[in-house]
Amino acid sequence: MQYTGVLHKMKSEYHKPIQYYLSFKNSFVILNQLIDKNISITFKTYECLNCHKDKKIFRQGYCYDCFYEAPEVGDWVINPELSKAHLDKEDRDLSFEKRVQLQPHIVYLSNTGSVKVGVTRKTQVPYRWIDQGAHEAIVILETPNRYLAGIAEVALKEHISDKTKWQSMLKNEIEDLDLKEIKNDLKQYLPDETQEFFKTDEEEFNIEFPVKQYPKKVKSLNLTKTKDYKGKLVGIKGQYLIFEDETVFNVRSHSGFVVDFSIS
Repeated sequence: MQYTGVLHKMKSEYHKPIQYYLSFKNSFVILNQLIDKNISITFKTYECLNCHKDKKIFRQGYCYDCFYEAPEVGDWVINPELSKAHLDKEDRDLSFEKRVQLQPHIVYLSNTGSVKVGVTRKTQVPYRWIDQGAHEAIVILETPNRYLAGIAEVALKEHISDKTKWQSMLKNEIEDLDLKEIKNDLKQYLPDETQEFFKTDEEEFNIEFPVKQYPKKVKSLNLTKTKDYKGKLVGIKGQYLIFEDETVFNVRSHSGFVVDFSIS
């Protein structure tokens, strides 16, 4: 069976284990059903997720021009503390920025092998943690807008990482950590204007991934360098497909790539 279409990040549903889907224009693939099957991925061309033109992808599924023009990829997306919609100030599209920024946001700890701090919209819980490959997470704050979550994250980054150690995550090298204890220790470092949003009653959220075999040495597949790949799927974690030969494929980082996706 073969599918042809533009790659987007994998969609997921919270089950035990997580259920993954790959969506194309007129069809979708239930990826969990493909574990232990051979999959071929062939890179064909590009399609920008914004303008839909055949233009080389620059970052996050966007061509160069769209990356610097589209409101979905403004600087405040990566750096929430740069949000200005609460001040009625526009970055690229104030209407869009108000819809996204002026809604409840979560500051959290996630364990992807080691603990990290992050920010996401409340509506993205638990999908943000699933996308990171976190096996557990806990909410620190729930703020009314993105700016307040952003300044809280900046303050906490002085004391804890905000980066995912993706290779350790894929190898399933897990530290046994007490997220609730770490969260309570970090409370003292939160800015005064965010202290009232501290969540005292949140429990750890646990996630199981559909993985039969973890790689011991990670080999990353890059379709700009290797245009054709075939391998036996043995697991899915975060936004990665994991293959028997220890190759891993980051689906999200290939957003905007048009591929043939074949199953045998």
